[in-house]
Amino acid sequence: MSFVFIQSWFQRQCDGYWEHAHGVTIETLDQPGWLVTIDLQETALQDETMEPFQRENSDKDWIDCEVFNQQFRGQGDISKLGEILQTFQEWATKER
Repeated sequence: MSFVFIQSWFQRQCDGYWEHAHGVTIETLDQPGWLVTIDLQETALQDETMEPFQRENSDKDWIDCEVFNQQFRGQGDISKLGEILQTFQEWATKER
């Protein structure tokens, strides 16, 4: 499950320094929706790229994920938090 994965991924990054300068944020948007930002600096993923993923069926059914400036950024409608985290998990664990 993506929630367990993000907890585990975050724990693996924590080295006494990284977690003080970087991290994972989950915020709400006023549309309403979610914004997930995952810092990739100083991780094994910092130089990896991701094909942007967007789907907009309506103003109440949308998701937009990308890697930009060494951050994974996922946004989506109120029902997409799990899908945003799943998108990160799939990207982070794909073979390179």
